[in-house]
Amino acid sequence: MSAFPATRLRRLRRTAVLRDLVRETSLSVDDLVMPLFVAPEALPNERLPGMARHTVYSVVQECEELLRLGVKSVILFGLPDGKDEEGSGAWVEDGVIQRALRALRARFPELLLMTDVCLCEYTSHGHCGVVNASGDVDNDASIDLIVRTAVSHVEAGADVVCPSDMMDGRVGAMREQLPDTPIIAYSAKYASAFYGPFREVADSAPEFGDRRGYQMDPGNVREALRECEQDIAEGADMIMIKPALPYLDVIRAARDRFDLPLGAYNVSGEYAMVKAAAAAGDLDERVAAIECLTAIRRAGADLVFTYWAKEFASWR
Repeated sequence: MSAFPATRLRRLRRTAVLRDLVRETSLSVDDLVMPLFVAPEALPNERLPGMARHTVYSVVQECEELLRLGVKSVILFGLPDGKDEEGSGAWVEDGVIQRALRALRARFPELLLMTDVCLCEYTSHGHCGVVNASGDVDNDASIDLIVRTAVSHVEAGADVVCPSDMMDGRVGAMREQLPDTPIIAYSAKYASAFYGPFREVADSAPEFGDRRGYQMDPGNVREALRECEQDIAEGADMIMIKPALPYLDVIRAARDRFDLPLGAYNVSGEYAMVKAAAAAGDLDERVAAIECLTAIRRAGADLVFTYWAKEFASWR
């Protein structure tokens, strides 16, 4: 290849049309999934609008607006009327997610309905599984309840279930009960500081201890690949890395190792940081958000779960 001055890489950057023509990584609304919180009572969030709580009624209205903007995929999180030690509100027939799924399925057959499958929003102690007498989360006892929750979601109308609990073996157990349902496994979910706003909105912070005994250590990437490999062997159709921005190297490592579709969750803390910086006048939110989402896609994610999905669709 000729060197400068014959080679001038800036030539293909001269105009917007040229830059669009040679761009290596694309970002489309079709790549994005909008998380939605469904609760007994609505709770607007002016600071973080993508993290408002909806009722069953208002989530139908929200999804109508999302579809109008071109957002075709959502993932639902539920806040129950009451909590107990097992998290039984997660799988009951008249649970908030089950009612929302039935309402949305009847109204919007074209909308892809995903559900987060975990117990943390439903348990009185806030952990992602049942707690045994010694105070530890019991992996094997939790699996049955997590699978029961996933089955109830599918029966209510979910297209895809997304187990986020990080219990070993839950994908295989889920696959046995749901042979025809796509499973997106939160395969590498790290014990991260970036979940703070989510835990406040979802009322899911643990009442004691933390989740480091089952979520991943932030220092590990080889272990993340083992987690992905195990979930794939158990029947996952897609794997996910969470959070996204502090773990772009993990996304890239998973992309290089596995051929399955790969998702990444642009989590609440990542979203909140940019919102706060934009509110302080330190950066342009729209430009920064698109840059963040493009970075996640460039690292190798095929789809991105992000609270910016609705706003991004309106920016086009």
